[in-house]
Amino acid sequence: MSDHRAAPAGVDPTTPNVARMYDFWLEGKDNFAADRAAAEKVNTLVPDAPLQARAARQFLGRAVRFLAEAGIRQFIDLGTGLPTQWNVHQVAQQVTPEARVVYVDYDPVVLVHARAMLQDTEQVEVVQADLRDPEKILQHPDTRALIDFDEPLGLILVGVLYFITDDEDPASILARFRDAMTPGSYVAISHTSTDNRPAGERAKEIYNDATAPHVPRTRAAIARLFDGFDLVEPGLVDVRVWGTDMVEQPKDTVVYAGVGRKPA
Repeated sequence: MSDHRAAPAGVDPTTPNVARMYDFWLEGKDNFAADRAAAEKVNTLVPDAPLQARAARQFLGRAVRFLAEAGIRQFIDLGTGLPTQWNVHQVAQQVTPEARVVYVDYDPVVLVHARAMLQDTEQVEVVQADLRDPEKILQHPDTRALIDFDEPLGLILVGVLYFITDDEDPASILARFRDAMTPGSYVAISHTSTDNRPAGERAKEIYNDATAPHVPRTRAAIARLFDGFDLVEPGLVDVRVWGTDMVEQPKDTVVYAGVGRKPA
């Protein structure tokens, strides 16, 4: 996104936007000077932030492929972010062409780009909603048009729950979605942690001036987000490890990732 071009209606290019910062780390072009400046400030505190962003995106692809190969044919991607490589529908439909995907985000920038990219894509819908309002997402007519809640589904929350504060109670948000999912459904989560990186706490101050806060959590707190799901192997691990041939857990984990299955 060139800074000399007008921003889409309702978009403030002067306030750092967390989706556009993530896009910058992924070497995308849909970001403004304010986003790049904020991302660079984070980089000074967490130099491998771009690598962690890419690792989370790669986890998304591995997790979606795992779910599709496990027989999941429908997905809800919460906090979609700007379209880039390894989009959920692209990965899932490589395994099963009939896979259906609902992308959900509250950010108008994301919606503009997602709808433009996906307008001719079958079996895909884009819903503007905030994951803090599960009922709106679950009852949205576009969600209901594609998702059959009597069948197992894959719920994707990659790189989004750390924008939900403790007061907003992410566990209760997850519980509402879990209760709507039939047994045999899955959830995939990646989440930043402070366990091995105190600098992540300092980076929170930069996000206070952006469109969303940054709330890294301990591994134990992240594990509680999977309440009601059985973690599949290898459990809650470094995002670089899940779904790969890596055996040894790195000692410098910044982002944890896991996939859970709702039991019968």
